[in-house]
Amino acid sequence: MGDEQQPVRQRPDGVDDDVVEAIGKASEAFEHVERARGHLFSFHQLMGHADLALGEAADMLRDAGLVDDADRLDDEVVGRNVLDGRWTFQIVEEFDDLYYAFVREAVRDLERRHLDGIRHLFESEMKERRRSQGRAHQEERPPASWSPAVETTGDPETQ
Repeated sequence: MGDEQQPVRQRPDGVDDDVVEAIGKASEAFEHVERARGHLFSFHQLMGHADLALGEAADMLRDAGLVDDADRLDDEVVGRNVLDGRWTFQIVEEFDDLYYAFVREAVRDLERRHLDGIRHLFESEMKERRRSQGRAHQEERPPASWSPAVETTGDPETQ
């Protein structure tokens, strides 16, 4: 049995290539949104670190006797909004609530309604077309896993 059994990510009956490709494109777009979200979190962390370092710089300037310069950093820069009325955590939350959550749900809804909830069906079918069946390191999925969430071929001892 092993490598030649039916694929786990079986295309639902009646779903044509155009639908799989279109939902695959929506999934690809969501992956770009995910990456943009990651960059937004990087921005959030970088700006937070910069603000803390600027606060430390103000303390160091004060200790060095440059009180006016320290006060200026503290008063005008430390804790300053990066956008009008917003710190970066607010930008992240706004992005999550006003955009990210809706895009994620729209893509998942397409997958639920048209692909029986199968994610990455386009890529799964591409993998099937591109892999060399029966060859080492070309398996459809791993033979076993410690996590039940991982698609496996079952017990490797019985194959």
